[in-house]
Amino acid sequence: MIVGIDLGTTHSLIGYYSEEGPKLFRNALGDTLTPSVVSVADDGHMLVGAAAQDRLISHPQASVAAFKRWMGTARETQLGPRVFRPEELSALVLRSLLADAEAALGEKVREAVISVPAYFSDAQRKATRAAGELAGIRVERLINEPTAAALAYGLQERKEGSRFLIFDLGGGTFDVSVLEMFEGVVEVHASAGDNYLGGEDFLDALQTACLGDLKLRGDDFSPVERGLLRRKLELAKRTLSQQLEVRIEGLIGKHDIAWHIDQERFAHLADPLLQRMRMPLERALRDAHLRPEQLDEIVLVGGASRMPLISRLIARMFGKLPLRHVNPDEAIAFGACVAAGLKSRNAKLDEVILTDVCPYTLGIDVSQRGEQGHVQHGIFSPVIQRNSVVPISRESSYYPISERQTKLTLQIYQGENPMVENNIKLGELDIPLNPTLSIQQNEVMVRFTYDINGVLQVEATPKISGFRHEIVLQQNPGMLSDDDIRTRLAALSELKIHPRSKQENIALLARAERLFEEHLSARDVLQQWITHFRQILETQDHRLIQEHRQNFSGALDSLETQL
Repeated sequence: MIVGIDLGTTHSLIGYYSEEGPKLFRNALGDTLTPSVVSVADDGHMLVGAAAQDRLISHPQASVAAFKRWMGTARETQLGPRVFRPEELSALVLRSLLADAEAALGEKVREAVISVPAYFSDAQRKATRAAGELAGIRVERLINEPTAAALAYGLQERKEGSRFLIFDLGGGTFDVSVLEMFEGVVEVHASAGDNYLGGEDFLDALQTACLGDLKLRGDDFSPVERGLLRRKLELAKRTLSQQLEVRIEGLIGKHDIAWHIDQERFAHLADPLLQRMRMPLERALRDAHLRPEQLDEIVLVGGASRMPLISRLIARMFGKLPLRHVNPDEAIAFGACVAAGLKSRNAKLDEVILTDVCPYTLGIDVSQRGEQGHVQHGIFSPVIQRNSVVPISRESSYYPISERQTKLTLQIYQGENPMVENNIKLGELDIPLNPTLSIQQNEVMVRFTYDINGVLQVEATPKISGFRHEIVLQQNPGMLSDDDIRTRLAALSELKIHPRSKQENIALLARAERLFEEHLSARDVLQQWITHFRQILETQDHRLIQEHRQNFSGALDSLETQL
């Protein structure tokens, strides 16, 4: 069984391609969306999902979210006695998703297709693969998120010969892809994006404005109080999608908060973020050699795309309203399920062919000698241009800069800047030269080969000897080695994780504790409910626990609507 996984910044989903089409698995709480949040409980057990999300408010020092933005870095997070890398935190989310899939299927899941932002760098893609290995699965393929969304949309619509733009704004990343569907082929023409632009940035803009108006600073609040304020602002952001104005009131710590904002001001605050979106949109169209009017449809995916100001931006730029035929929260997961079906050669999908592109330009660092003999170093020489259809192989010739040079060092980069210092180094390869030969005789043929999974192979062959030197860039500085992955996999396997059967109870208590933290006026009744439910759990009577869980959940629903 190959599953499809949307490993998101805010939420993650898992499913497979069934006889009826893509199908998503529900978690222990009955939801398809699992919050991408990890927390460590007081007893040392690891929590993932809804239970961990509520603990962002009540136990901020023991909880972490939005770690997808750190993929590809060596950043570490302290949770309890342990330190976690982003790959390990993502692996814990993946393990939770896999447990849900295995509970539904009744069998072990060993393979997966995982979606990644189209503009994820080489290091970020490799970190995602490492997360899959740490979760105990083989990652059959990484599929770009807009491409996955196009699969979900395209297979539903079946509009032959249509060109459409996928606008994917998630919690932490922004991607755009231009695609075309014809004769069962889903062809990606261009991708662009921003790995550090998403719904969280709109929330940051609200928080900055709120604190500025109230003449407060973030440091004026404790971590718990900052979590409470951010939750109120998140609710305000969502409310502004339906209402012209929203008010935030209440006591947070020693601060009596009273603030209001309307849609017009929110649009003004968000304008710098919207301007940042224009550049990737324009770049994708330019690379696809299309004008806005040549697009048949614009499809919005990603939870943050629900904001009305996003639809207005699309209408201004393209002169048409976007489509939402697929649930924006589930579109990428549905597409990942379709990709999993393609990978497993599902008979219903034999007629679908999927192409993709290389999102970044790949090249090497070169030096150039000017007319007066001055040598300029650090120039980026592209070998594979961005948005080339993959798999792809390209070859270029390079020479030493001076006579009697003993080696040629190929420093390999990805990026779009003409100077390598502003791009990302991927690795290097040393080629021995014959110092007795002339510069022209020491010509080296360099071939870059980039596959559908984002693996770059570099071959360098001195023309005079014909001996081939090769490097496969599977590793980047700061990335986990194979030995590191084996060591950390063993450590993760020893972590205590609450059984899936207990997740409903844990999540319910976490929600009650979050409400206790937020609402002073309801603390007495919440304390009674929490104490009573803990006593019921100690009976280990499943029927009694289920009955009281339903009553407890209903009581919390009722209380939250009144507060």
